[in-house]
Amino acid sequence: MAVHGPFVKIHPVVLASIVDSYERRNEGASRVIGTLLGTADKHSVEVTNCFSVPHNESEDEVAVDMEFAKNMYELHKKVSPSEVIIGWYATGYDITEHSVLIHEYYSREAPNPIHMTVDTALQSNKMNIRAYVSSQMGVPGKTVGVMFTPLTIKYIYYDTERIGVDLLQRTRASPSRTNGLTTDLAQVASAAGHVQEMLSTMLSYIEDVLSGKVMADNSVGRYLMDLVNKVPKITAEDFESMLNSNINDLLMVTYLANLTQAQIALNEKLVVL
Repeated sequence: MAVHGPFVKIHPVVLASIVDSYERRNEGASRVIGTLLGTADKHSVEVTNCFSVPHNESEDEVAVDMEFAKNMYELHKKVSPSEVIIGWYATGYDITEHSVLIHEYYSREAPNPIHMTVDTALQSNKMNIRAYVSSQMGVPGKTVGVMFTPLTIKYIYYDTERIGVDLLQRTRASPSRTNGLTTDLAQVASAAGHVQEMLSTMLSYIEDVLSGKVMADNSVGRYLMDLVNKVPKITAEDFESMLNSNINDLLMVTYLANLTQAQIALNEKLVVL
């Protein structure tokens, strides 16, 4: 059940899929729509997947391939049974009259579905992403309308998605607009450097609080106390030994992978000869 809450959590793979479906849209199509999949609880909705749904619309009418949407959802359930329909998306900036009709269909598929709009036209020089939930308004028994209320959006990601997001960030800054994946050792070095920067920021904040330069924040103090309590008690010698052991294992795996790759390439050359 898609029970809406104050927050809508969106994963990067969802946004990438929406942009890809927009880039592959049929000639003459002004926008694309699709189904949002994910999980929901009493406080938030988490969008983890999506798929586009073929549709045609003009000024007078809109036609959506409902059979395609149902078949795609059945296939997704075989792969990810925990993901349910939580709403739908549409590219564009505004909510149109056709959006109300499409939303009525998804209201039959999931209670309180969300509607997400993605401004792929970049009207404000950025891809505005908004989420809404509908509610009826009007006099009972008389003319009843639909009102879309905006929800708060949060962007979250799994650790595996973070690698792709970081790669996209580096690609954006590259003059050639291309970039390659970093090696395992470079990834470890980058993560260690990031942790060191955060520790330096934390120590600087603590020193400023102790010296009276900054007013102490109780919420930050509770986070720091929780962080300190989670640090395992281990001696410097044991930590260094454990770290060196893990690095040696990583180097061994990297060496074996490179050796296997070289062996496969050599076998391919021998087969050709």
